[in-house]
Amino acid sequence: MADDRTFFNEMLDDAGGARSPYSRLATWLEDKPANFLTKKSRDAEMVFRRLGITFAVYGAQEATERLIPFDPIPRIISASEWRRLSAGIDQRVRALNAFMHDIYHRQEILRAGRIPADLILQNEAFLPEMAGFTPARKVYAHIIGTDLVRVSENEFYVLEDNTRTPSGVSYMMENRETMMRLFPELFQTHRVAPVEQYPELLRRTLESVAPDPSKSAQTIVLLTPGIYNSAYFEHAFLADSMGVELVEGRDLFVDAGKVFMRTTREPEQVDVIYRRIDDAFLDPLTFNPESMLGVPGLFDAYRAGNVTICNAPGTGIADDKAIYAYVPDIIEFYTGQKPILKNVPTWNCSRADDLAYVLDNLEKIVVKEVHGSGGYGMLIGPTASKREIAEFRKVLEATPSNYIAQPTLALSACPTHVASGVAPRHVDLRPFVLIGDQVRITPGGLTRVALKKGSLVVNSSQGGGTKDTWVLED
Repeated sequence: MADDRTFFNEMLDDAGGARSPYSRLATWLEDKPANFLTKKSRDAEMVFRRLGITFAVYGAQEATERLIPFDPIPRIISASEWRRLSAGIDQRVRALNAFMHDIYHRQEILRAGRIPADLILQNEAFLPEMAGFTPARKVYAHIIGTDLVRVSENEFYVLEDNTRTPSGVSYMMENRETMMRLFPELFQTHRVAPVEQYPELLRRTLESVAPDPSKSAQTIVLLTPGIYNSAYFEHAFLADSMGVELVEGRDLFVDAGKVFMRTTREPEQVDVIYRRIDDAFLDPLTFNPESMLGVPGLFDAYRAGNVTICNAPGTGIADDKAIYAYVPDIIEFYTGQKPILKNVPTWNCSRADDLAYVLDNLEKIVVKEVHGSGGYGMLIGPTASKREIAEFRKVLEATPSNYIAQPTLALSACPTHVASGVAPRHVDLRPFVLIGDQVRITPGGLTRVALKKGSLVVNSSQGGGTKDTWVLED
């Protein structure tokens, strides 16, 4: 549990006054009656329920479909703060793509000894099948979600890089649309950078990495595992917003090394596949032979240069938590620059010295499963019981290479609507980045908020909610 005396309050300074980006919002909040936000929250819930904005929780005892809690108080980032964040994100995604190209080709960073070779070559996220293949424009990760946390006025950390199939952008867009519907007067008094152009920019990015980008009309599809996937709403939302077909594996087939989509007329050749399924299920002839979600022969068509897959297979190596600790080295190696955004200090439990430290300090730190996500498979020492720590210790000692550990950060907090009124709650931020013919960063992103007092867990699967994120324009 975070210490309420030490976290950075993004709206209020130490004297209790509103910081500059929040000054108008603070005045607006003070003028509202006690039940105003409660009513608006109910209105927002009705909108989300009508639109079917839900996510699935695997293994839950109760109903599998839930609404993500939405907080009606926006998080605000000034233009100057966003310029610095954007520069750091741009630097990071370019370096990660250069890293992926290198490890699937000459492996110069391994030869230079900047990263242990076995950490890459023995990693389950590394795909030997990608060796020697160069995707269009040398871009591997076309859509990246960079998770950021703030700990002070001028100090941000990158918590992780999501380079496989990052989700959440539909919630970012629906949060903005809902806010504009509920509080039009706030948008009249704030110059908020728009986010509604994301689907158009996504489509433009995908078109730019087609096998033949000069082709007048590109056929793009969004490949989904189907309606039972936790992010299916987002898959349908993005396909509809881009004006492309939402397909499952059975809707596609490979003929003569090219990918086609079944239609009510004649088959249509596919140029770009925005895939939202994991590597292992893409092609049963190359990867998991039991996969019913992929397309037989797809990977060979991809390697032949007849279709582009976004994100490329094998991109998971760049967001692997064991690799995370080396990202500052990766940035320096490929850009010749110091990282603009910091990494969180990380202990790799596969190292004997690091493991010894972690075992001695479990009650103080956060331990994460290397291949875990969604807040699962982790221990938050300061909030864990003695029994939970003892059980986790046994698992960690048995398989130390499966874990990393990090200090418990005092995440910044934003004003949030709670039962008692407005109170600070801890937040993180996932900006969404598109990489193709250029790097495009959507202003803001998805702010996730830990709704329980003192909690640091923002994941929706663990009870967290979301906020609209405002980047103020100069």
